[in-house]
Amino acid sequence: MRARLSSALALTALMAVAGGAQGRPDADYRAIGGGALRSVLPADGVASDATVAPYLLRSRLVTNGEFAAFVRSHPAWRRGDAPALFAAATYLSGWGDAADPAPLADDAPVVHVSWYAAQAYCASEGARLPRWYEWEFAAAADATRADARDDEAWLAGILNWYADAGKSAPGSVATGAPNYYGIHDLHGLVWEWVEDYSGLFVNADSRAKGEQKLLDYCGGAAVSLADRRNYAILMRLALLSAMGGQQDGANLGFRCARDPLPPDKESTP
Repeated sequence: MRARLSSALALTALMAVAGGAQGRPDADYRAIGGGALRSVLPADGVASDATVAPYLLRSRLVTNGEFAAFVRSHPAWRRGDAPALFAAATYLSGWGDAADPAPLADDAPVVHVSWYAAQAYCASEGARLPRWYEWEFAAAADATRADARDDEAWLAGILNWYADAGKSAPGSVATGAPNYYGIHDLHGLVWEWVEDYSGLFVNADSRAKGEQKLLDYCGGAAVSLADRRNYAILMRLALLSAMGGQQDGANLGFRCARDPLPPDKESTP
């Protein structure tokens, strides 16, 4: 218990340092109204829709160039300086040195970033990682529809990318058209961290017994998967549910989210 408390305090301190600079106030966040979501993870573990509150989502993935600027101004998160508890030996591997992503492109999404480092970056923008339901809500949209998941051709196109994901370094962000909400690259470029990744439990059979990992953000209920046609999303869930927060991956990046300002703070005199 004491060790867990110490690690939590250490992370809180690192997040506080990151949050002090407000790293990218100009980053583009798009308002998403939320609503009922037919999720692959039913809210009650059986069949109920999830309810997604309004939120703001970063329109673009965080890039190598943006993350390099972050680690230069927050040296506690440089490769070699980030605590081993919060970053694996592979953290930012591929970068030329601790603060320079070359030979990787500045405009490609940053990968090999731990959940802890991603959270710290988002704090520097006055933000956080999106929660699973928020990510899934936005990712259900194609270019013209808020929910394209009943389109078998659209699902098949996404699945084709997942079959080859990780075989080559990801390209530049936002080279294609945004989706219905103005969000780029929710599919087809990298996998993405979510805030509540550690609460995701993948169980394809609601009759499963024995030890189960609970979905902490859905009332503590063990979940069974719905909408099993959407294999791409299920693959993403399987990856995230197997990760530790200090781990990273060659095709795992992130974007940030924000809660809307209260109406009385949306404008200043």
